[in-house]
Amino acid sequence: MALTEEASNKVFGGYQKVFSHDSKEVGCRMRVGVYLPPQVEENKKLPVIYWLSGLTCSEANFIEKSGAQKYAAEYGVIIVNPDTSPRGLNLPGDSESWDFGVGAGFYVNATQEPWKKNYRMFSYVTSELPKLISDNFPVAEGLQSIMGHSMGGHGALICALKNPGMYKSVSAFAPICNPSACPWGIKALTGYLGSQEAAKWSDWDSTELVKKYNGPPLELLLDQGLEDNFLKSGQLLPENLMEACKSSGVPAILKKREGYNHSYFYIASFIGEHIKYHVEHLLSKKL
Repeated sequence: MALTEEASNKVFGGYQKVFSHDSKEVGCRMRVGVYLPPQVEENKKLPVIYWLSGLTCSEANFIEKSGAQKYAAEYGVIIVNPDTSPRGLNLPGDSESWDFGVGAGFYVNATQEPWKKNYRMFSYVTSELPKLISDNFPVAEGLQSIMGHSMGGHGALICALKNPGMYKSVSAFAPICNPSACPWGIKALTGYLGSQEAAKWSDWDSTELVKKYNGPPLELLLDQGLEDNFLKSGQLLPENLMEACKSSGVPAILKKREGYNHSYFYIASFIGEHIKYHVEHLLSKKL
């Protein structure tokens, strides 16, 4: 599958690149960020961390605002961050609201018209994209982790829980933890999957997926700013996921950050901790 380089900037000894490619899963041209740390020059196979962004974001937000490149260079890890939805399709209603359609793919495989042909972000992230990355970059086989923010935190959690053993670790900043019980999630799942009665929303909800998780040991690392307006308005519901983890025996950590909100200022403050956490799991040793 051909990759076209759209941008390349040297940072912390490595290169932050942006590529585009034609995606079979979502039926349009997709953009994806790839940070290649300086260790790539040593002809080593490196671990990879996938980052999934939130509502309204593209691949650019994480690249420009997270500060992740510094830590990726320090630990010698490739970071891959795709766009959040198909673009340029002009499907009916895809640009009418900021929390559904363009920039809001919710990392599910849609089953409803007119979305089901293109809004297949789950398969894109877990199948097509990893193959694209392994075919084009020096990634170590089987050494991948996943993390994300908000809608992308939801995406990271369901990708890990629905694919036992695929990721060595998973973490999420301010994730939408129980989408079938919050306004954002109800809107997205109804639109992409149909009514809760007709569709299995539980297959796309980390709080429900934890209850039936059956795979290799997996710890969930959740991170939440306590001044997050979306936490206060009931969009995120981390307590529901933590309770489900406790009752199901799935280990989980919830880091509460006093004074921090939902923004990339918050993410940039703690992204180094998350990258270190993932690298420790990827290398199976304390750093």
